[in-house]
This record gives sequence, C-alpha cells and structure tokens, in this order.
Amino acid sequence: MMPLHGTTASDAWARKTEELAAWLIGPGRLTGDAVAVTSGLAQRLTAMGVPLHRLRIAMRVDNPLLTAWGILWEPGMEAKIFTIPHAYLDTATYVGSPAQHVIETGTWLRRQLDQLDPEDHTVLHELASAGFTDYLAVPVAFGNGVVQGAMFATRNASGFAERHIALIKDLAVPLSAALEAIAMRRSTASLLATFLGEGPAARVQAGAIRRGDIVETKAAILLTDMRGFTRLSLTSSPPQLLITLGRYFEAVADAVRAEGGDVLKFLGDGVLSIFRVGENGRWTACAAAVRAVSHAIATARASDLPPFVAALHVGSVMYGNIGSLDRLDFTVVGPAVNMVSRLEGIAKASGETIVCSGTFASALPGTRTRTLGRFELKGLDGEHEVFAVVAGQVS
Repeated sequence: MMPLHGTTASDAWARKTEELAAWLIGPGRLTGDAVAVTSGLAQRLTAMGVPLHRLRIAMRVDNPLLTAWGILWEPGMEAKIFTIPHAYLDTATYVGSPAQHVIETGTWLRRQLDQLDPEDHTVLHELASAGFTDYLAVPVAFGNGVVQGAMFATRNASGFAERHIALIKDLAVPLSAALEAIAMRRSTASLLATFLGEGPAARVQAGAIRRGDIVETKAAILLTDMRGFTRLSLTSSPPQLLITLGRYFEAVADAVRAEGGDVLKFLGDGVLSIFRVGENGRWTACAAAVRAVSHAIATARASDLPPFVAALHVGSVMYGNIGSLDRLDFTVVGPAVNMVSRLEGIAKASGETIVCSGTFASALPGTRTRTLGRFELKGLDGEHEVFAVVAGQVS
C-alpha cells in the first residue's frame, strides 16, 4: 500500500519526534512540574510505540541532608517523587552503578539485561530479576555543567529497537530544557529553607525580597539559650565545641519544625523560633511551642548535651526583611521579641528551665505554671509577672 500524500513511515516518525521535542521545550517546560514533564514524556514515548516500562530521572539538589531528588514512572502507576540522602553516595547501590557512570562521565550506557555478566552492577541484576530486558542510561546536562541521569527500562522481549534508543538519546537536550528551570527552582527553595527556615523561604520566593517587605503577625516566640556556654567554649576544642553546638541546634530545630514552627536565627548559642497564630488562635501556637521545647529538652538530656533554658512569649511581631540596602535579614522585630529576650535572662538567673510571660501563661490555662514574681524588664515599661513552665505539661 502506498503511503498517503507521499508521507513515509520515517517522515511520520520524524514529525512525531519533533512534536515531542517541541512539547518538552514548550508546554512541558511551562508546567513547572517535574512529575508532569516525566509522565508526559513517558506517555508520549509509549504512544509512539516505544516499549517503555520504567523511567527514573534523578537531579542533584543543594541541601544539607539530600544529594538528589527525582521522579519514578511506571505504567499504571502515578509518577512519584523520591529523595536520595547524602549517605547513598557511599553505598554499594551507587558506587559503580550506571547512575554514577552517567553522572561522572557524562556518557550514556546501554545494557541488555538478558546478557549480563556476573561482574555487572547489582542494580542491573535486580532489574533483570524484576523482568526487565533492556536498560538505557542517558546523561541530561544542565547549563551549569551538572549532569543528571535519566534511566529508561523495558520488559519487552526484544528490548528497545535501535530507533527507540536513538529517539531517547535525541530527546536528552529537550528534556534538559524542560527540567533545568524546575530543578534550579527546587534547589533554590531548598537553599532558602536551609538558611532562612520554611516560612521565611516561602515568603522570599513569593516576592518579599525588598527591605521593608514586612508584615505584622501574631506569633508564639521561643528563645533557647545554652547554660554555661562561655565555660564550655573555653574548655572544649574548637571542633568539639562545633559538634556540641550542632547537636544542640539540631535538637531544638527538629523539635520546632515538627510542631510547625519556623527557626529564624541561630544567635551564638541561642535559637530564635516562632509559631505563627493561625485560625485556631493563640492556644494552638502556644501549645505547639511548649511541646517543641519540651521535646528538645528531652532530646538534649537523652543525648547528654549541656542543659539549656527557654523563654516563651506571645504577641504581635514585625515579620520580614530588615537591614541595609545591600544586606538583608529575614527575621522578627518588635516589643514582643524584646520581651522574650528579657525573659531568657530571668530563666538563667532564676535557675528555671522554661519561663514565660503572663500573656503566654494566660493563653495556656491547662499548662502547669507557677509565678516567679513581678520583674522590671529593661526597655519595657512597668513590672511584668513571669512564670515557670513545667516541660511537657500541655492539657
């Protein structure tokens, strides 16, 4: 049978290839969604007759805990995002793997899985055991020189045809164009969250980037401070001091984040955090703050860390960017922040572990507190009643 209008099968294949590349560069890229790009690519390849049964794309990320993230697609399942911790790079699963080969050499790799040698990597043998017959690892290079890995696998008895392999390799550049901006945004978001905290990072990404981009919000404020830090700094070696500080910061920060709070600053040996008051009112924010500090204290004790004190207050704060024209800091300021700073001094002087303001105590009537008396606080008018809080007591 003669092809219609003189169009050959190779012409049709070339046109579909161009359409898929155009989709990646245009609509796919503009989705801003790596899952949509990966799923869309896999579905279009399948529609073109490519016997694709697994697509896994991994991309590096600038994150203190993770080395990469990515998307896994298989037919009949919803594509899902996965993450890879830094420790993975030292495991036998990665060392010598096709992924390492692609990332470090920038060259593609194909293995027909029914023809494996005993010395082939474990990952390939595992895929073969799962019924896969052919495997193609393709480098996807970003503009900053970083190479990502896209891994294609099939269960088709004949594996991938040569034109399927050529198509997949030809799509590496359009796929890079579709994913690079998405990956860079995710990496930027991860860095911002690492240095600013989740809440401030979200506001900066939303456009709060100028000096004076400040909003007034109500929040429970938590300030922790290590006891005896000066003595510790004089008696510990610098490496040991940094290790101790890191473990203490981790105990506090993990507890704060677990309760939905934002860690805003590490101030020497202090940690400033807030729990914003939402629709559920002050009680919810204050209860979260007490639970967070109680958990942090328990973790520190179990880890044999130096003891620390905590001060709690709730009130209105100015939340946003302050600083000079060319150097900004995302933080909270206002009388409520001054209050919690003064309360921290009372905690240290009184020997109590957790203290709070009268305003905070009244917001948590079910919490066990006892008055420590009334105090004049530097920079604040009048006398203020201060309370000790029993850790873990939120009813």
